[in-house]
Amino acid sequence: MSPRRERMTKRSPGGGGRVRRAMARLTSAPAPSSPPLIPFFLAMPRRSQDVGVMSGAILFIQKDLHITEVEEEVLVGCLSIISLLGSLAGGRTSDAVGRKWTMALAAIIFQIGAAIMALAPSFPVLMMGRLLAGVGIGFGVMIAPVYIAEISPAAARGSLTSFPEIFINLGILLGYISNYAFSGFSEHVNWRIMLGVGILPSVFIGFALFVIPESPRWLVMQKRAEEARSVLSKIIEDEGEVERRLAEIEKAAGAATANKWEEKAVWKELLSPSPSLRRMLIVGCGIQCFQQITGIDATVYYSPTIFRDAGIKSDSELLAATIAVGVTKTCFILVAIFLIDRVGRKPLLYASTMGMTLCLFLLGVALSLNHHGTGLISPAAGIGLAIVAVCGNVAFFSVGIGPICWVLSTEIFPLRLRAQASALGAVGNRVSSGLVAMSFLSVSRAITVAGTFFIFSAISALSVAFVFYCVPETKGKSLEQIEELFQASREGQNEEVELQDAEHLLQE
Repeated sequence: MSPRRERMTKRSPGGGGRVRRAMARLTSAPAPSSPPLIPFFLAMPRRSQDVGVMSGAILFIQKDLHITEVEEEVLVGCLSIISLLGSLAGGRTSDAVGRKWTMALAAIIFQIGAAIMALAPSFPVLMMGRLLAGVGIGFGVMIAPVYIAEISPAAARGSLTSFPEIFINLGILLGYISNYAFSGFSEHVNWRIMLGVGILPSVFIGFALFVIPESPRWLVMQKRAEEARSVLSKIIEDEGEVERRLAEIEKAAGAATANKWEEKAVWKELLSPSPSLRRMLIVGCGIQCFQQITGIDATVYYSPTIFRDAGIKSDSELLAATIAVGVTKTCFILVAIFLIDRVGRKPLLYASTMGMTLCLFLLGVALSLNHHGTGLISPAAGIGLAIVAVCGNVAFFSVGIGPICWVLSTEIFPLRLRAQASALGAVGNRVSSGLVAMSFLSVSRAITVAGTFFIFSAISALSVAFVFYCVPETKGKSLEQIEELFQASREGQNEEVELQDAEHLLQE
């Protein structure tokens, strides 16, 4: 084994303790040492608005504004589609003005959209606010994980990059709870309150953005090495390690700095990739798409529809059942945060995709028995099995592919391409989410809700194979070492072939 490959195979010992020490430094009192926690709060309001709140609010929007089923699908799904505009613009914007001010722009656009939705007198105005919120979400989806990955120490990067999922899931849970709490108001008022609560965190975000530092990797690309060293010194205790990490970043940023981020050159490289970059794109974009086409947004957005199909009738009982989904999703993301830097990315991805496959299949079975299995299972048992299957699906999602999708998509790309490549992955994620959300009701009407979840189960089974064949383990490596890992993969394959040939000759 070559010395370079030997260095790359090393793992960081004591992951749990190093994660705790890193997070202690990141959350301690001195000013900028709390930075990476801020994007977690940026993530929470947009996701609770997009998923938790809308899943319940749509029940009352239908009654108040008298929208059709098609309009419901468009209202729910268009946000994900339109967010691709924000994701595409986010890469270039973050390179131009910096990572943290791109997050500020995302928050401002989203809050304006949320305010318009809350005050909308008609469906067209509601759609206008929804589209604005979608652009803000696109910026946020792309830039928050990039920022956290670039500012986090290698030993804690997996936990910190997946940490936003806690706040996203907490936002979803709070959205479910607010839906249940406000459902007693009149149909003209309750959904407006549900949509309006997402505006409140903007006050905190406004203050926080003046405290957090800029990404050290972006500062190096701007030739502001002293500022980058200052940021690194707040997240790394050892001064020697600070200098070594700064040298790695400067080396990785060399090509991009020399080219002054010529946008056409970057996109040309992405559209005509080298073999190593092609593998990165397959992994990054593939995991983003699989995260959505396995139906997680359909499960969460339309959970009231699923539970109604399972046999629950009243709106209050439907919303109460969704709270169980939110609690499960929030609790199990803590498991992922605890394990991701201990056991690695791939083991969690295997557990996640296999568990989702099983739960999606069981959900299809539960819904089928409810409609066609008279006498085989009681209505109460059918409802219970459906709730357990939905909760199991979101639990396995939160343990693996939910957070790890964003960790991988920010870890694997070279610095000069990271913003744009991550934007491409986010676009794939949002398009997949939108297509699922905008077609779920129509497909369910055509082949039943149960049939739709059998399809999701089959797609989830394919994701297991994708993880096995395509996704590498990145636990414990710096971003620069991960880039070397992909560049060395072809060398490794050639070395293995040569070794096999040599063994064959010796046997002869």
